[in-house]
Amino acid sequence: MSESNFKKEENKNEKSFWRETVETIVFVLVAVTLIRFFIGELRYIPSSSMYPTLVENDRVVVEKVTKPFRKLQRGDVIVFYPPQIVLKNDVISVFSRLTGILCKDIAYIKRIIGMPGDRIDIKKEGKNYYVYINGVKEIEPYILDETDWVKCEKDMYCTSLVVPDKHYFMMGDNRGNSQDSRFWGFLPEENVIGRAVFKFWPILRIGIIPYK
Repeated sequence: MSESNFKKEENKNEKSFWRETVETIVFVLVAVTLIRFFIGELRYIPSSSMYPTLVENDRVVVEKVTKPFRKLQRGDVIVFYPPQIVLKNDVISVFSRLTGILCKDIAYIKRIIGMPGDRIDIKKEGKNYYVYINGVKEIEPYILDETDWVKCEKDMYCTSLVVPDKHYFMMGDNRGNSQDSRFWGFLPEENVIGRAVFKFWPILRIGIIPYK
């Protein structure tokens, strides 16, 4: 093979390598985006607001498959963008949310307590705090403590609240350490990312996340 032909073949192989590399990267990005958008994603727990159900550094699976077929229910543990956070919609920010690459958007994880149309009342009875839904005391075996709660102040969402249509009232299981609907109000349905269904790490904590 002449030197010129050898260089042509070398250039051809180099172009083929870079083309295949770019195609692979594009394929991976598209696959990751489709999986995160339609199927689910992995999240880690950064705080103790859902203790004892979830603890700091737990890794959970957030599923989106059932979203079109199964309505959210009271007791579901949901990952969502809090309503007080304004999401950027520039190309880079949207790309980051879709792929999870360098995504800095803040997401919360809490439990659905109030459904659309529910009337919510938080009452202190002796040393204990209880949630009443439509006048009925809610039984909540998943919370940390009935006495360890943040005291309801005048500027908080605690009494005689009617959940608007397509909104939810969210609370953490650790009622004494959770920034939830008591502080910022109702969660719009469109802010929901997905439903946390499974703990996959650490190994000793692997298991299904109960919704009630």
